[in-house]
Amino acid sequence: MAIARQVLCLSAFLSLPHARSQPLRYSVAEEGESGSVVANVAEDAGLAPAQLSARRARLASEDGRQHFRLERGTGRLVVAERLDREELCGQAATCTLPFELVLANPLQFLRVEVTVEDINDHAPVFPEEQVTFKIPERSDPGSRFPLEGARDLDVGSNSIQAYSISPENEYFSVSFGSHSHDEKYVELVLEKLLDREEQAEMVFSLIAMDGGSPPRSGTIEIHIVVLDVNDNSPVFTQRVYFGKVLENAPEGFIVLSVVATDLDAGPNGDISYQFSQALSQSDSTFLIDPVGGEIRLRKPLDFEAAEKYELNVRATDGGGLSAICKVLVEVVDVNDNAPELVVSSFSSPLPENALPGTVVALFNVKDRDSGANGKISCALEDQLFFSLRPAYKNYYELVTVSTLDREETAQYILSVTAADAGSPPLTTTQTFTVDISDVNDNAPAFNQTSYTMYVRENNVPTVLVGAVSASDADVGLNAKVTYSLLPAHPTEQPPCSCISVNSENGDVFALRPLDYEQVKQIEVLVSASDAGSPALSSSITVRLVVVDENDNAPLLLYPSQDSSPPSSELVPMSAEAGYLVTKVVAVDADSGQNSWLSYHLLRATDPGLFVVGAQSGEVRLRRPVTERDAAKQKLIVLVRDNGQPPLSATASLSVLLLHDLSDVRITHSSLAVEEEGDSLTMYLIISLVFVSLLFLASMGAFVVHKACKRNELKDGHVLYGAGTLQGGMADAAAAGILPHPYCYEISLTTGSGNSEFKFLKPILPSLPSQHCTTGVVTGDEQDFTHGPITLEDVAPAQPGMLSAEQFNSLSFK
Repeated sequence: MAIARQVLCLSAFLSLPHARSQPLRYSVAEEGESGSVVANVAEDAGLAPAQLSARRARLASEDGRQHFRLERGTGRLVVAERLDREELCGQAATCTLPFELVLANPLQFLRVEVTVEDINDHAPVFPEEQVTFKIPERSDPGSRFPLEGARDLDVGSNSIQAYSISPENEYFSVSFGSHSHDEKYVELVLEKLLDREEQAEMVFSLIAMDGGSPPRSGTIEIHIVVLDVNDNSPVFTQRVYFGKVLENAPEGFIVLSVVATDLDAGPNGDISYQFSQALSQSDSTFLIDPVGGEIRLRKPLDFEAAEKYELNVRATDGGGLSAICKVLVEVVDVNDNAPELVVSSFSSPLPENALPGTVVALFNVKDRDSGANGKISCALEDQLFFSLRPAYKNYYELVTVSTLDREETAQYILSVTAADAGSPPLTTTQTFTVDISDVNDNAPAFNQTSYTMYVRENNVPTVLVGAVSASDADVGLNAKVTYSLLPAHPTEQPPCSCISVNSENGDVFALRPLDYEQVKQIEVLVSASDAGSPALSSSITVRLVVVDENDNAPLLLYPSQDSSPPSSELVPMSAEAGYLVTKVVAVDADSGQNSWLSYHLLRATDPGLFVVGAQSGEVRLRRPVTERDAAKQKLIVLVRDNGQPPLSATASLSVLLLHDLSDVRITHSSLAVEEEGDSLTMYLIISLVFVSLLFLASMGAFVVHKACKRNELKDGHVLYGAGTLQGGMADAAAAGILPHPYCYEISLTTGSGNSEFKFLKPILPSLPSQHCTTGVVTGDEQDFTHGPITLEDVAPAQPGMLSAEQFNSLSFK
């Protein structure tokens, strides 16, 4: 079937960005096949076909029905389904289907109106196949007998144009025309008096012909029964009756009453009412009282389905004469339809970095009611982050008005309420659930400002020392946290290889044993990075503190235990209780209580003579020295730390008890014997079986040795304590404990036989003056060598004793 296309307006646009000032108008014949081309909308709208796809062009109609389809590739508007003008628009003179062409990016509306042209696809149809008229035989020529005209669903020239009688007869003709209110009538006109005795009945056909090409026709059979005289037909009080009824009127409601009168008397004047048969379903909606003429509702009305009804009521008297009137019933709208909200597009989820003004949804609203009952207003309950924006006609956009934050609100439930202006108003609520998708806008955050972890030194490798933890407010890959080490300062080399962090859970490990004495703490930066794109990260300082273990024994600084033989301390016989003999000095490489040292007297020749300061390490006399005390005292001092378990070291001390320094009697042999005693003790245990033989041999050798030495020392000088004192003091000096060396020069008199010392000067002013005495040097002194004696801090100066300077000025001869 050929398709007519007519473009009425193509160019003028409104100043608004969304709509054209004039619609695009086209026409198409009804009953066109699906796919028939109506027009090229893209060409008429000045759009390229590629723009239709890019801007997601689509058609939207108010009733939601899609009578047409848009081909985006070509821009053509085609018929989507078979169009029946009579079904779409009924008996309306024009049938226009409006809809909008909606374009996005930017949003734009184009109004399109397609007029469906009528074709002659319906023949005239009479409501009945046969009609019987009972006409008195004395009816005057020119009498008119109304007929229910035929109905043709087509309009214009395709509707009924003429009536004719077949076969033609001399008694009747047909009259066809229109009254006011577009009321058409069809009447049989009596042209000649009837004679019942000549012809009691006659039958002929009435033909209705439309103006189509080719024309169509409809036929009804007319049956004429000639009656005896009933010369008055019923007459209605009104030709047309008007009535109004609310659409919510109950069943049985009286709409109106029709009244007809008949001048005849008796049965010829009795009138009955009935609806004339019609093509509409009005008779199923209303019923009429055949006697009283009251028209009532048979079922509820619906203004949205039909706004008015047209009824034909026939009044017939007892003689068969009748009259027809028209009844027009107008349905009054009540607010019985809530607004309808139709969503055209909806975007969810929405990224949280969407800019304000982003369109979330596009929808239109409509109300089937009319007047104020059909006026609609829309409102959004929560307008803090979203708002409604009118788009075009009854279209609205749901848009964002501020920035979104998924970490604060991950989902918005928005309620849009559409309300009409009826009384009371009716509302419809549409809920939009907008999910917010995550964007990587949050860096991982640690649960502490810094971390301090502790590990004991000498730890096992790969020991777990603690863990760091960071969380990310994002979700998915944006919240997956990975841990790594960074240098503590940007200029440093890569982070310490002795620490590792688990990239998945943040556990921190010490990879190798640590030594507190070498490193006391390690400071690194731990970075937490997410898996977003681009990735975000944060870092935190982790301080690993090495906890000291008691793994170092005390180290003796003085007296040094490396010298052989050990040094000896000199104590005058006149020393009182509390006299400072010496001080044991020790250090511990550990820290804390592991380095707290305490000193204890472990062993002594005379334990009651000495006391050791537990904290200071000072060795003092517990009581005054007596003649009964051994001239040489040996002490072993235990130095112990406070660790668990404690570690210790021992210091061996030799103390010489001297008489008044003016009468010193010291023999080298006795010193040598005592010094050798320590070592011989062990050897004697081993060689116990040989003690007797060795004793006899030693005695013989000893006598010979003494005799030889006595002759060699007659004219020589003897170094006092050279073999014993000088070695020990030299070691002490090397250790840095005694910084002031003192030299003692001793001279022996020629020919002295008892090895006595002679002091040429008084020692101290507080000591009584003594004259030099001549002593005899014994044979034990023959091992002495010439040279100065060096002592390092062997005896601190005290009242009544020699100071270092005084003792240094003495010379012995």
